[in-house]
Formats: sequence, structure tokens, C-alpha cells
Amino acid sequence: MQDILIPNNPKVTVIIVNWNGGDLLLRCLSDLLVQTYAPHEVIVIDNASTDGSGQAAATRFPQIRVIDAGSNLGFAAGNNLAVSLASKESTWIALLNPDAFPEPNWLQALVSAAIGNPQFAIFGSRLMDANSKTLLDGVGDTYHMSGLAWREAHGKVLQATMLEPKEIFSTCAAAGLYRRDIFDQIGGFDEDYFCYMEDVDLGFRYQLLGHRCLYVPDSVANHVGSALTGKRSDFSIYHGHRNLVWTFVKNMPGVLFWLLLPLHLLLNLASILYFARHGKGKVIRKAKFDAIKGLPHVWRKRQLIQANRHTSIARLWGLMNKNVTVDRY
Repeated sequence: MQDILIPNNPKVTVIIVNWNGGDLLLRCLSDLLVQTYAPHEVIVIDNASTDGSGQAAATRFPQIRVIDAGSNLGFAAGNNLAVSLASKESTWIALLNPDAFPEPNWLQALVSAAIGNPQFAIFGSRLMDANSKTLLDGVGDTYHMSGLAWREAHGKVLQATMLEPKEIFSTCAAAGLYRRDIFDQIGGFDEDYFCYMEDVDLGFRYQLLGHRCLYVPDSVANHVGSALTGKRSDFSIYHGHRNLVWTFVKNMPGVLFWLLLPLHLLLNLASILYFARHGKGKVIRKAKFDAIKGLPHVWRKRQLIQANRHTSIARLWGLMNKNVTVDRY
């Protein structure tokens, strides 16, 4: 794809989707409003929080826009709503989770990377574990050839190699910067996902159009992670493992789909067995059943996505993790 000419001071809308974020949201906003590069605007979508966090944010920070969604739209639809309401002057959209606390130069580093690397359309932050302060929460999303995805280097000690920019498959949407025109072109997040894997799916669709993603280590946010939905909760298992199937079916291109389908089926079987052994058999079976039930609709989406693919299978293959063994679900 052709590079675009980026102005020296592009306008950025920062979006936060909140659901019962409590004091986490207030801390996030406090850190956001002292950035060395000021956002053009900040939009908080409040997904029918019952803890009063949306109202508290509006009262404490009158300079931001807090929009009551009226119901829990989920992460995907909440972000899409915010983008649709964002200022047309904003050529970039920065996403931030309520439990991700940006360091002062978080946005400046992302914008500088965008200006200096116009061949990229997504920029991902370095996420640090907000609890430990020393461990990584992730340096971008890894996509395995089986269809499994995870945050690279999650839980690892920070090393020098993680302080160098590099191309990645996609960014975790807890903290990242997206070219707004491409976001609009592809319809934003897939709202059928509700939440989980929607950022990997979005990154995959950017890649299929020939747009690349860069990890920006100087852009740092301290991430609590699953603070609102819970780690390994029924909610996260259901949405994550249903959406895992849909992401593979929608986006895996051409011959790779058929070559890797047996591996993807094996991954799903292994996931069912793994979670059944850990007392989560009912929720993982429902996730896979609903994934299969939705396949006709997903296949129609696939046909449109693949018809507009502008990148080579070889390039996508090069971005995927191809380790023979994977130790996470």
C-alpha cells in the first residue's frame, strides 16, 4: 500500500470504553490528561455502568466527553460508536482501556512513530503489568497459525530486545493507535464479537488490506488486565473461544485456510478437553457450539473480506507464529 503524508501535528481522538471501571477509570483519565502530546479530544463511552464511574468521570473531568450508551454495548460496539462520534478533524484514533494507565509520553511516542513510519497504519504500545511494575503485560498480539492468539511476552521480565521497535501482527486494543480512514473503511470492530479477540480480528483485517502494525516500545501504559471481566472467567472463556473460531474462519486467506484447518480443529478439541479438566466444560462447549451456529453468517463476511485482500499470503505467513507446541489457551 502507498504511504500517506502525515501532518506534523495530527489530531488524535482518544477513546475509552468503560463498564464499572470505578477508580481505575479516574486514574486512567488523570494520567491521560497530563500527556506531553495533548489529544484533540477524549471520549468515554459508558456501557451502562452501575457503579457511577461514568458520572464520576464527567463530574471530575468536564473537559472530556462522557457518552451514556444506554446499555452494555460491549467493547466492539462501544468503540465503533465513539469513532462515529469523533471529530472529523481527528485522523487517528487512540484506544485505551480504563485499567491501562498511560505514562506521560504515551501518546507522544505513538504519534512520533506514526509520523516517522507512514508505511504503518497501526501502532502498539508496550504494556507493563500495573501490579508488578517490573513484568511485561505484552508487546503486541501474536497470532499462531492454528488460530490461537496471545499477548507476546506476557508475564515476562523486561529485556533489552523488548525495547526495540518491530513489526507485529496486531496491537492489544488496551493501548494503541489506528489510522482512522482505514478503521472507517473496514467498518471498525466486528460488533458480533462483543468483546475479546476483536482487536486481533481488526488487526488481521488491516493486514489483509496491506496495512502493517508497528510495536512502539517508548509508548508505555501500565495495564491491570482483565480487571473488569476477570481472568479465566466464564465470560472471558466464552467470548474468547467463540471469537477465536470466527477470527480464523473470516480472515485466514486462500490456501492457508484449508491447509491449517485441521490444526485449527485440533486446537478447538484440545481447548475443550483442557477447560473440561479445569471445571469449565459447560462454558467451553457453549462457546464452540455458538461459534459453529454462527458460521454461515461468518462465512458471508469472509467472502467480502477475502475479495478485498491486497496482501500476499507469503507476507501473512511470515507474520504468524509457527511454533510446533503452544502452552496456552
